[in-house]
Amino acid sequence: MSGLWDWSVRAWSAEGVAETCLHLQDAAGQCPPLLLWAAWTARTARAADDETLEAACDIARAWQDSAIEPLRALRRSLKRRNPDLEDDDREAVRAQVKAVELDAERRLLAALEALGPDPSGPPRSVLETLVAVARRWSTTTPRAGLTELADRLPA
Repeated sequence: MSGLWDWSVRAWSAEGVAETCLHLQDAAGQCPPLLLWAAWTARTARAADDETLEAACDIARAWQDSAIEPLRALRRSLKRRNPDLEDDDREAVRAQVKAVELDAERRLLAALEALGPDPSGPPRSVLETLVAVARRWSTTTPRAGLTELADRLPA
């Protein structure tokens, strides 16, 4: 497993991080794996320049558009009961889709980790790095949610 993946799993399990990331995803259109990568680069003193941030957004957008969002939509549609589907079968397929979605996110994180620069200097501001990535990802920068995320992430 990669350093970014291990850190992301630990971060996701920290109090309030998953909820904050999902809120940023659903309410502000942000990409949680990209945000986790940005926070990891800041925490591990990997100063990503503008070119790297833009490339990270391009990679994340490709994964989001081609795999992660379609899988998420399918998984969410399978959450609703359907009288023509047996609940156990529907839930079994939903669990498989969830596993594939998670694998796609893991592969996105691996691609982002490979893109990141080597550590140099002291750790950077997590909030500043989150804002920089969020600005490149979307026209809206959800500063309050990013501040909450920065405060909840582990060191």
